[in-house]
Amino acid sequence: MILCCGEALIDFIPTPDGEAYQPCPGGSILNIAVGLGRMEVPVGFLSRLSTDIFGDQLASHLSTNAVDLTYCPCIDGQTTLAFVKLSQDENEEPQYAFYATGAVDRDMEIADLPGRLDEIDLLHFGSISLLLEPGATALETLMLREKRKKVISLDPNVRPTLISDPVVYRRRFEKWTAAVDILRLSEVDYSFIYPDVNFEEMLPKWFDAGLSLVILTRGEDGATGFLPDGTSAHARPPRIKVADTVGAGDTFFSAVLAYLYDHQLFDDRKKIAEMRVENLTQCLAFAVKAAAINCTRKGANPPYRQEMDRDI
Repeated sequence: MILCCGEALIDFIPTPDGEAYQPCPGGSILNIAVGLGRMEVPVGFLSRLSTDIFGDQLASHLSTNAVDLTYCPCIDGQTTLAFVKLSQDENEEPQYAFYATGAVDRDMEIADLPGRLDEIDLLHFGSISLLLEPGATALETLMLREKRKKVISLDPNVRPTLISDPVVYRRRFEKWTAAVDILRLSEVDYSFIYPDVNFEEMLPKWFDAGLSLVILTRGEDGATGFLPDGTSAHARPPRIKVADTVGAGDTFFSAVLAYLYDHQLFDDRKKIAEMRVENLTQCLAFAVKAAAINCTRKGANPPYRQEMDRDI
């Protein structure tokens, strides 16, 4: 089973006329869990969920999409909310305003962490849940505890409005990259974290630290994957009419993990690092197609397994 560890929140998405907002289940970690569930991959979610009306909405959404809630205690308190601003330029990423003070997922503590994770093959981390305290420290503690015991993936999904000191964030990011096996970054993420360092210069450092696979996503230009031996592969998405790009990166990465699960590549991190270029290319092509399908509809709405067999 894959265990997605982090935030579940409500995204308020503008209605087509721009006159109101529609509340939709969201959060990068939740989106990835839902994407995996729709791909029929065994997946669980680790977070606190609120007992308020939004928490009920999130729990229902996760359960409906075959996500195991064993690691989700229900706590009295509020749910994290995010208001989304969509750009008129389909190539620009949405902007978010977060309201998380006192929210139950943000207030997760080390004492809330589960003990043995015998049934878990991979743990996924990322996004705002690694930024907002005390939950960020609790999840980082779990990541470091399971380092090299489980395969670990990271998609930082950087939100600059929540980062007061980029230098401090960079140091923390480097601690994470020394603990994880699979890293996905968008070009926007990378340029924020390392504005003055060429991407290719970082690859040897990351692989020396223990990473097995690095993926850089480039929006409509597709995605490139890199392996420790210098192998790389690229895939471009199909041409589509974009509705919006909310959740595209999350859908992409859930499809990457689904491909690795389908091909039994993450039961041993060496299998990921030693992946053949044909497998890496197929993995990226599968993932960019999933992200493209997501972008043909409003909000974070990853495809179901059967949709992946159809032409877009």
